Parts: sequence; C-alpha cells; structure tokens
Amino acid sequence: MLGRVEDALKHYWGYDSFRPMQLKAIESVLAGRDSIVVLPTGGGKSLCYQAPAVTLKGTAVVVSPLISLMQDQVDALLECGVPAARIDSTMTYQDQKAVLARVRKDSIKLLYVSPERILSPGFVEFLGNARLSYLTVDEAHCVSMWGHDFRPEYRELGRLKEEFPGLAVHAYTATATEQVRADIARQLSLDNPQVLVGSFDRPNLVFKVARRANRLTQVRAVLERHKTESGIVYCIRRKDVDDMSEQLCQAGFKAAPYHAGMTDDDRKRSQDAFIKEDVHTIVATVAFGMGIDKSNVRYVVHAGMPKSLEHYQQETGRAGRDGLEAECLLLYSGGDYGLWQRIQQDMEPEPREAAVAKLNEMYAYCTGVTCRHRALSNYFGQDLDKDNCAACDVCLEDLDCIDNALVTGQKILSCVIRLKERFGADYTTSVLMGSRDQRITGNRHDELSTYGLLSNHSKRVVRDWVEQLVVQGYLQKAEEYAVLSVTQRGWRVLRGQETPVLLKPTEGRSKVAKVARDSWEGVDPKLYEALRRVRGEIAQRKGVPAYIIFHDATLREMARTKPETDDELLLITGVGRRKCLQYGEAFLERIQKYRRG
Repeated sequence: MLGRVEDALKHYWGYDSFRPMQLKAIESVLAGRDSIVVLPTGGGKSLCYQAPAVTLKGTAVVVSPLISLMQDQVDALLECGVPAARIDSTMTYQDQKAVLARVRKDSIKLLYVSPERILSPGFVEFLGNARLSYLTVDEAHCVSMWGHDFRPEYRELGRLKEEFPGLAVHAYTATATEQVRADIARQLSLDNPQVLVGSFDRPNLVFKVARRANRLTQVRAVLERHKTESGIVYCIRRKDVDDMSEQLCQAGFKAAPYHAGMTDDDRKRSQDAFIKEDVHTIVATVAFGMGIDKSNVRYVVHAGMPKSLEHYQQETGRAGRDGLEAECLLLYSGGDYGLWQRIQQDMEPEPREAAVAKLNEMYAYCTGVTCRHRALSNYFGQDLDKDNCAACDVCLEDLDCIDNALVTGQKILSCVIRLKERFGADYTTSVLMGSRDQRITGNRHDELSTYGLLSNHSKRVVRDWVEQLVVQGYLQKAEEYAVLSVTQRGWRVLRGQETPVLLKPTEGRSKVAKVARDSWEGVDPKLYEALRRVRGEIAQRKGVPAYIIFHDATLREMARTKPETDDELLLITGVGRRKCLQYGEAFLERIQKYRRG
C-alpha cells in the first residue's frame, strides 16, 4: 500500500520520495490509527493526509478553519489532477448539491469543510451514509486553549469520534508545545494516538532581530532587497497597519492593509490582490495569515514584537514554504512589551499569568544573544544539531560584542548588589545612567559607587545589556515585580572568572546566509525571471495564484538545468504528469527561446 502512495506522490505532485516524518505519518493513516502530527510550516504536513487519500477507497474529510485556506488547498489539488472539493458558505446551493452528489458517487478523494459544517445535524447524517476513508483536523492547535490561536468552535470536534465510530482521526499542526499536544489528544478524544513531532527548525529562514529605531526606514530596507517579491509586514495595532501601508504606497511600493477593523469585502480584496501578486506586500495584524498557503513569501517583517514565541514561529513560518531562503526581521522596543501588557490586563488571572510568561519569553528572545534557530528550537523542547546555523544575525556576526564586556557586566551586576537586589531592570538602569529622578535621590542611591557608571551610553543600550545578562543567566528576575538578583554564574563574572557576551548592532553590514547562496547556485537569474513571467501569464489566464502553477523552487531548478524535453522536465521536483501536460510546452518553449538568445 505504501508503494502505491509513493507512486501517487510522483504522478500527482512530481516528488520522488517522502521525508522520514511524512512516511511515519502516512503509515499511521494507512494503519487506521489516530495520530497527532506536528510539522513546521513548509515541512509538508498537507501531503501526509493528501497522498494516502488518493490510494484509499472512499473520501477523506478535512476540517479546515478558513474558507481561503480550503480554496487554496482545493485549487492546488485540482491543478495536480487530484479529485478534491470544498463546501463552504460562499458557494451556491446548487454548487454544494453537486459536490455532495460526487461524494455519494465516491468520485471525490478529499473534501474540505469547516468545523461548524461537519458537525451540523444534516451533514453528520449525510457523511454517515457516505464511504469515508478517514477524518483530518488541520490547524489542530486551535482546539486547545493553551494554543496560540484557540477557537471555541474547534472544541466541538471532540464529537467526531462519537459521531463517526471506527474512523481514524488525524490532527495536524505546525506549532504545538507538549502541553498543547496533550490537550489536542484529550479534546478530540483520540484513541491512543501516535504522536509525531518533526523538527521545529526552519533552516531556510534567516532570522534577524533589531531594536526599532526608525520603523519605516527599517521596513523599507527589507522591501528594497526584495523588489517584485512577496512579503508580509506585521504590526501590533490596526492604526499602525493603516499608517505603514499608506507610507509604503507613497514610497512607491505595492502594498495593501489587512486587519479586523476593515470590512469583509476590503479584507478579501487585499488578500486576493496579495495572492494574485497584484500587490507585493501585505501589511497586517495577526488577523492575517492562517488562511494563506502562499509558498513564495520571501520576507516577513515584524514591525512590532509579537506576544509569544508560538505566534512568532507561526507568523515567520509563512515565509519560505517552498524551501527557498526567506528573510525574517523582528523590530522590537520596550514599548511593545508595555503595549501587550495593557492589552492583556483585562484577561482572567490564569490565562493572563500564562500570557505574561509567554511575553517574557518573547522579550528574552529579542534581547538574547544566542543563535536564533537554537533559541526557537529550545523553546519547543528540541536542540539544534549544529554549532552555527549560518542563517541568523548572531551566527552571521551581524552583531558585534562590545570590547569591554567583562567590565561593563561587572558594573551592572555590582549595581544590583549595591541596590541590595530589591529593584527591577528599569530602576537599575536609571541608577547606572546617573538619573536625578526623585525616587533615586530620595532613596539616596545617587550616593552609590555605581551611580552614573554607564552614563556615557544611551539608556536604551544599557537597558538592553541588563536584559542580555538575564537571558545569559547572570541575573534573574523574581516572579513578583521582576526584581533583579545576581545568580551563582553572575558571581563568577564579578570575580572575573567568566565573561558575558554583550552585543551591539553593527551598522550597515549584513552577510548573505549560506541557504541563500546555495539556493541560487547555478541558477540563470535572467531565465528565472523569464520563467516567472510565463508562470504569471498562465496564472492570470486561469485565475489562480502563480505559486499553484509551479513553486519558485521548481522555476529555479528549471533555470538551473534548462530542460529540453518532457522527460527532462518530469525529472524536476514539483513537475507531475498533469502539470507537464498542461504547462510543459509553454515553459520548454521559453527555455529554448532563451537558449537561442
């Protein structure tokens, strides 16, 4: 049976083999065993439940949270020649009826529906009389209140096992901590599920973090590096989205806004323009993203700090889904931390406590000085199997260590000791800066030997150094009031036995990540752009997103190998038989024309 699935993979999708984690997930499907599969965005989780559906008898039902996501998935499957359909509220009664008739005839392999639809009384009865192969719950983290995107309607999916006894249920998500995975199994009433967790690391993403100085200038610099390429700029507030979108348009960039304050029609217009590449940049709040299956997003900029590392992983995960390099820049400030605190202050005590903890971890990531890929992997309970990721600002040495890190660290730690470990980071920074604040003079802390020791630096820089010492374990914050105290490791610094790493941004220098160099090796850039134009013309004619025709990675391989025949074209990753028949002539003709000059 597995051999048939592998044949289907090559025939429909144009791939030669599955990845190890995909194989294990597919074996669970073929065995009829419940499963929870956690694979990062771009890790190929959709294929885990799509490929077996083609070979099994009956219809696989996929529960998906957003209409746009269902539409993208179905369009992509149809382009590959896979019989797939969706049922949603945008379809006419006649169209829905036609889909149901095809399910009755057993002529649809994958049927996409919303969580509300699948459990509606009439639909449960209809599916009960149909031949089903298995059930899939996509974006399964939505079922857990501990997940970053909890949706109450997903909780009702616990009835699936009751309504469809004997059918296996497979839950898929890109981000889920151990706590969230356990909650998914409990809420969906899964029967001894096989839990498969792939690597959370996305080696093709180039992570960079910078203190926000001039937001517009910093964002524009990224867009300048990716002209005519697709990307997302995330902002915390709707007003910031509107302002940023307008400023980028005035600067000559093709940008559109997206947030919950816009009308449904306006949001849809922005999203459609982005998908069809009429605009290159979508500027959005976190309201945008889950329903986007766009594979060729080449950059994600956070113009403000996200509220958790789960959100950051999910949002940056929208970049580089085709496996090619993508730039992820996070701009942060202390004001972002305060803004999220104000937003969260009306929450119930237990969820607010969890939210604050996640916010602290996010801020620690921003001010941290360890490899970004390692930090994210560690957060999700995994380690990185390499010393240098060659794809983040720390490993690329875009950040420099200050010359006198030991002395500077000793000054900060000494100040904490002189303050008898009774004050937080802001107060300690003010003392080191020589502030004449009434509270400091009233406490007579202007008489301390450490008072004003770092006044030759900006307050922002000193405050960052304090956080870097916390992240590296030289200082710790008490849970209540975040009071600083010196750790055992911190005392080693005070004795001169260990030197901390205190970083400063390096202005005007940015090394090219290895993943970017490798992905372009041997590629003819002029031919690649010519093939992009061919793809764009076909997509416009068919009314589908360009990446559904072929991924960027497939076009780069064409521009590298320059195939001359259908057989050579079929050897390229991502070219299945149906796509070769549909589009092969147009792309081969363009390659031949390019060869002739």
